[in-house]
Amino acid sequence: MEYKKRIIDNLLDLRLEAFGAALIRGPKGCGKTTSAKKKAKSLVEFQDENVRENLLSVAEAAPGKLLIGEKPRLFDEWQDAPKLWGAIRKDIDDSGLNGQYILTGSSSKDIQTPHTGTLRISQLQMYPMSLYESEESNGAVSLTELFENPESFEGCESLLSVDDLIFAICRGGWPHTLSNTTARAKLEVAKDLYRQTYSVDISNIDGKKRNSRWAQSIIQSYSRNICTLAETKTIIGDVKANNDIGESTIFEYIAALEKLYIIDDICAWCPSIRSKTAIRASKKRNLIDPSIAVAALGLSPDYFNTDFKTLGFLFESLCVRDLKVYSSAFGGQMSYYHDRYGLEADGVLHLENGKYAILEFKLGANEIDKGAEHLLEIENLIKKFNEKEKQCPLRIPDIKIVITGTKYGYRRPDGVLVIPIGCLKN
Repeated sequence: MEYKKRIIDNLLDLRLEAFGAALIRGPKGCGKTTSAKKKAKSLVEFQDENVRENLLSVAEAAPGKLLIGEKPRLFDEWQDAPKLWGAIRKDIDDSGLNGQYILTGSSSKDIQTPHTGTLRISQLQMYPMSLYESEESNGAVSLTELFENPESFEGCESLLSVDDLIFAICRGGWPHTLSNTTARAKLEVAKDLYRQTYSVDISNIDGKKRNSRWAQSIIQSYSRNICTLAETKTIIGDVKANNDIGESTIFEYIAALEKLYIIDDICAWCPSIRSKTAIRASKKRNLIDPSIAVAALGLSPDYFNTDFKTLGFLFESLCVRDLKVYSSAFGGQMSYYHDRYGLEADGVLHLENGKYAILEFKLGANEIDKGAEHLLEIENLIKKFNEKEKQCPLRIPDIKIVITGTKYGYRRPDGVLVIPIGCLKN
């Protein structure tokens, strides 16, 4: 199968230009190894059972021996041989050369290393494929260009129908699905990843045996509450309803799922436009890909013919995933805004240069007006704040966007942009 270019490719080039090594982190199946292989000139795979025991023995006794090879040299699932970290760091210090090594890992195991790797081993986060990377978004609207010149937007047209988006949500952004030829085979990938997570990976993350049913219940609770501000007590209540499990154990399992890059909560944006007690600061529940939630809830594309409410939350999760991928190209950070007065923005996308966009995610056209109203209210609130706080004013949002699942994109008379998710790219 032909390699589909990923947004992380250019980021990896930059890190290798600037540092001695780069570590690509992310969930299993998101394409880390495939992208790393495109850059590497030699390879060590610790998951290859034919040579695994020999490689691990060498890594334990003399890790420097494994560094011999054409550069950049790739170590896939490096955390299986933790002594490599120190050997790589030392080699980078000794040689003073950049672009020597690439490491990949599907978990953030708590591995004790003699050095953090700061300024030697730069870390990159990889996500499942966005709609643009899977060639489903036509990429008519570039976020980069939109921030540089918001007035340049003249409208767009998406080729994705609602049914296409439903299938994309259920299938997920897993590269393996692209090589599967039937719809049911494509949908099976996320289901298997979900099963592997609660039955195998949850214990393998640190070698601690965990109850697969408890892990399954936690993922299911997150799935039911995806892209909501469900409190911790809600998650605990869900899990304890059918399981004899203590609260501390639930927190431990959640931490393990975060290390596996399965749970991927969204942080709050807390500007000073309201009193601190008015702003919701808890994290919004989310998973790395909406397909995991679909698999955990046992749903299929046909289910969403009658349940548009659940579909709306999953659509938001899809949009957040894609925006995290796109904005990674220019150092963007995703958050959300919500206060106790009901004023909200589903997303706030901040750039390193201080620019930012406030976002609402609305699957259907009938919700666009409501989303635009929220964004305009937040902008007006910031303007009123600045009238009082002239010495330390807050930046006015550079862009206001309602991201939709509709066909057409356009600029509203009030200045809010309506852009289909099927038109976006980095």
